[in-house]
Amino acid sequence: MQRPSRFAHTRYLGDKRTQFVYDVDSLEAAESSEIIEEIVNSEVGICFAPDTLPEARNRGYTLAVSGKTRRRLKPR
Repeated sequence: MQRPSRFAHTRYLGDKRTQFVYDVDSLEAAESSEIIEEIVNSEVGICFAPDTLPEARNRGYTLAVSGKTRRRLKPR
């Protein structure tokens, strides 16, 4: 999958509504491309610096896996 233009230099893309983080480069990201497009179009995406999974976990985000769901909240 090609990375979204707004997040071209990030590997991990977070969703502020669900507190999930998506690995854009992984194989699962190809399956969830519509979810990533929705995050970018809704403007609820967040990137992390440094761009690592431990930094995303440090901010309260968990890695999104298939079958795992959460309630969608309004971003602050």
